[in-house]
Amino acid sequence: MPRRTRRSIPLSDLLTRGTAATPILCVTPANWADIAGNLPSVQAAYAHAVDFQPKAGRVALLPAADGTLGAVLFGLGDPAAKTADRFIAGKLPAALPPGAYRFEPAEGVDAAEAALAWLLGGYRFTRYRDPDAERPGLVAPDGIDAEAMTRIARAVALGRDLVNTPANDLGPAEIEAAVRALAERHGATVTVTTGDALAREFPLVHAVGVASPRASRLIDLRWGASDAPRVTLVGKGVSFDTGGLDIKPPSGMLLMKKDMGGAAAAIAAADMVMGSGLKISFRLIIPAVENAIAGDAFRPGDVIRSRAGLTVEIGNTDAEGRLILADALALADAEAPDLLIDFATLTGAARVALGPDLPAFFTEDDDLALAVSKAALAVADPVWRLPLHTPYAGLLDSKVADLNNVSNGPFAGAIVAALFLRRFAPATRAHVHFDLYGWNPTTKPGRPEGGEVQTARLVHALLQARYPAA
Repeated sequence: MPRRTRRSIPLSDLLTRGTAATPILCVTPANWADIAGNLPSVQAAYAHAVDFQPKAGRVALLPAADGTLGAVLFGLGDPAAKTADRFIAGKLPAALPPGAYRFEPAEGVDAAEAALAWLLGGYRFTRYRDPDAERPGLVAPDGIDAEAMTRIARAVALGRDLVNTPANDLGPAEIEAAVRALAERHGATVTVTTGDALAREFPLVHAVGVASPRASRLIDLRWGASDAPRVTLVGKGVSFDTGGLDIKPPSGMLLMKKDMGGAAAAIAAADMVMGSGLKISFRLIIPAVENAIAGDAFRPGDVIRSRAGLTVEIGNTDAEGRLILADALALADAEAPDLLIDFATLTGAARVALGPDLPAFFTEDDDLALAVSKAALAVADPVWRLPLHTPYAGLLDSKVADLNNVSNGPFAGAIVAALFLRRFAPATRAHVHFDLYGWNPTTKPGRPEGGEVQTARLVHALLQARYPAA
């Protein structure tokens, strides 16, 4: 039986303004008394009967006089509280019956953010099973750029789809196909290096993927005017990671379909950036491999000369992501872009330090670090800076090569990995490395359980601020 090929998308685009829709009343402790006092008597009695309180995420469906749905009460809690979830509106698509809805204007409610939260919360991965029945739709709030919100949500959905797709249906070739489809939609060009050329030009990428029957490749997309500021995104595209000969235990492989989460985040960010028409010379580089096991797999103790000319001793074949990124960063660095950003599901150490929801980022540029943090706060796409502590670079020393791919001790794993990557982009000072998880372990508002393109919206906001649209 052929596999299904449908794609998961947000529930819908935002509905056209003027569509008849059920009002959603956003309730806080500060406005609840006023809202309750203005409800029709039937609705006020119902809200009292169900003991509605303006707590975050509470929903009450209020009847009209004829028994149909007349309005929705939705609790925001205190939006100023430190624990407030800015994407709380992402709970609504799963809580409401089918139909059209609109947010009633309310003080302290960011209409654009609420609309985006709705779209992101409505995402479902339905490639392998029938989707739910008809879902609710949201009328675009007045004063927002509905097209921009929809474009962002669709880019996120594209990236989530890639992460959620199991490795039997998503390997290096399918990652290439996703980039080519993106290029066709935005008028970009794509070149791909594979086979003997890959072995010559990107030896670390070749070494990591050589044991898989699914051919590795280096995917290179370009878009925009060549004389504009150069911005390059690099994404780790390991479609599945067994760990190689340093094989992972079974529990460690269960989520390894998401080891291309860096590539997915880069692809999602690229979709947003090109769709926004920013005035940049844009480049997207994805080294795409499967880290498999066979007789020709690379081994612990092997020494491989990288594209940059540095020799790398393989201390652990399960530290493969930094190897493929090293060759990709060397390619990007040759142009000394104005801004270089790489995305990778790279280290467990970053997860131990910051958990699954908070990607680590590294940069030597303090002004750039501040801009990243501001963009993260602006769009509720959180990150936390960790230091590139140069003395730790000695932990990568090798007795037989220029450097090892892993530390000779158990400490500072995320920092050491970032220092390894910096060796391969020496000409580019404005370089940000994101070490992300790429997965929501549980469902939260706007963030369904499953694949997530952490930092993609942040990068889009960062680039919009630095390079306005044409």
